[in-house]
Amino acid sequence: MLQNFINDSIGFALRTTTLITAVAISLFVTTSFLCAAAFVFVLQSFGLVFACMSGAGVFFVITLIAVGCYLYQQRRSKKRLAKGVKSAFATAMSDPMMVAAGLQIVRAVGVKRLLPLLAIGAIAFGLMTPRKSSEDNPAE
Repeated sequence: MLQNFINDSIGFALRTTTLITAVAISLFVTTSFLCAAAFVFVLQSFGLVFACMSGAGVFFVITLIAVGCYLYQQRRSKKRLAKGVKSAFATAMSDPMMVAAGLQIVRAVGVKRLLPLLAIGAIAFGLMTPRKSSEDNPAE
């Protein structure tokens, strides 16, 4: 039962990742053609300098929108942490069925085979977690 759940989850994640990758590539190509069309139009109408400046302006606006989204996400995550929302890991570890399933996996795979996998997972997790800045840590 657990094996079927894991296989279904991996298949779903793989399909979703493939779909998101295809959407990202097509969005990039579409944006490239739209930028090229706008550049050619402005080049024919106003000249090279204005075409370059308008292209830079478009990408500057896109950058400002991306920075705004990033700051919004940061503020939202800080509010969630301030409210004391439990992490997914803390929620999973408080569930006795999840702990029992983890112990069964350790028994089935074996500790010697599982330790390198856990080490690689810990390194990947460490690389993915954001670093605290000196402003967040007043003790230093």
